[in-house]
Amino acid sequence: MELANKRVLVAGMARSGVAAAALLDSLGARVTIYDQKTAGVLGEALAPLQGLPIEEALGVEPDSGKFDLVVTSPGIPLTAPVLKQAAASGVPVIGELELGAALCPCPYVAITGTNGKSTTVTLLGEVFKNAGFLSFCVGNIGLPITQVIPELSANDRLVVEVSSFQLETVRDFHPKVSAILNITEDHLNRHGTMETYIDMKARIFENQGQGDFVVLNAEEPLTAALAQRARCRVAWFSDKHPVELGCFVEDGYVVFVNGEEKRRVVEVSQIRLPGNHNLQNAMAAACMAMLMEVPAPVIRHTLRSFAGIEHRIETVRTVGGVTYINDSKGTNVDASIQAVRAMDVPSVLIAGGYDKHTDFAPFAREIKNSRIHTVVLIGQTAAQIEKALREAGFANIRHASGFKEAVHLAGSLANRGEKVLLSPACASFDMFSDFEQRGRVFKEIVESL
Repeated sequence: MELANKRVLVAGMARSGVAAAALLDSLGARVTIYDQKTAGVLGEALAPLQGLPIEEALGVEPDSGKFDLVVTSPGIPLTAPVLKQAAASGVPVIGELELGAALCPCPYVAITGTNGKSTTVTLLGEVFKNAGFLSFCVGNIGLPITQVIPELSANDRLVVEVSSFQLETVRDFHPKVSAILNITEDHLNRHGTMETYIDMKARIFENQGQGDFVVLNAEEPLTAALAQRARCRVAWFSDKHPVELGCFVEDGYVVFVNGEEKRRVVEVSQIRLPGNHNLQNAMAAACMAMLMEVPAPVIRHTLRSFAGIEHRIETVRTVGGVTYINDSKGTNVDASIQAVRAMDVPSVLIAGGYDKHTDFAPFAREIKNSRIHTVVLIGQTAAQIEKALREAGFANIRHASGFKEAVHLAGSLANRGEKVLLSPACASFDMFSDFEQRGRVFKEIVESL
């Protein structure tokens, strides 16, 4: 990708936009940054760009048709005027992910799915590090791919977490191994229909060929059906049935099979991550690592030692005999269902948040049949979740007007030996900047009890 002296507009000054602007400037592009917010509102977010010869269109709409390229952040929908104007003028519009991937000097793998992405990405990154590679986990997980490009060489490995928003703007994105962990209802406020959402997920392997692999969940019909679209080789993971290529469970072991070759990777009981959903994540990571020719003993060691990620069913503290669990990363129904299933003692659930046009009926049914005895509701979706709970026959519902009040109320409703679980089943934007801030605030409140 030739960028020297090209006029490039970078749209969106969150972390990925700032990183993209800095990288483009270092490559000789003539960069203009755009955001609906003013420089004063953005504040310290622009600090990495101080002193660089970059033009600003902050708080004003630029003429995006006059640029050679527009690089957009995933948070900006393609229907935004700045992107529609560029496209109508014939200006290429790509995402920050596409820019970074085009400039990446080393092999990279990519993972998408409604849930489990961050855990699987982080686990696979640990596998590569334990195998002796310099490796970064980038993309939707929070570290922009464009931020690490200057540090990479051909011998390194990159693990990319990819969201459906990022896949809207890929063009030549081409991982060596990709994976789709699962597909359940999410982000319909952006994509409109499940069909469009599935189409976005499938874009992760649209440029892969016969020398590449896509790893799919054999036990989820929506995910498994995508094999029919693949032009690359399809590998599978399954916790219920044997597969011809990929990972499955046999005699208490995760095994990897490739034609006639079958190798035991790790004993299921030795995988440190708890829960059946994490068994699936572990198998996906193990399958991808084996396809990238990482030795099985390295994978085994990592699966035995990797304990998980922040904000995903994370034990914070036990206070007065009550254990507080931070699952702020439960930003959709399916993710929070997995967290509810992980509660092994009677528990109080804190749920609710930003409305993504979600059906909460499956969540409510799961709660009715779980160890959850009380639900404390917050946020925009409180009334919707209450309606779904009552229709499912669950009536022990309380409301809190604020987040801190919800944590204190939940703690007062939990008995010694029980748990308080924060797993909102919703995004955080009605109260917080992201799920990470929500999780940090939850932990701060718990630590202050």
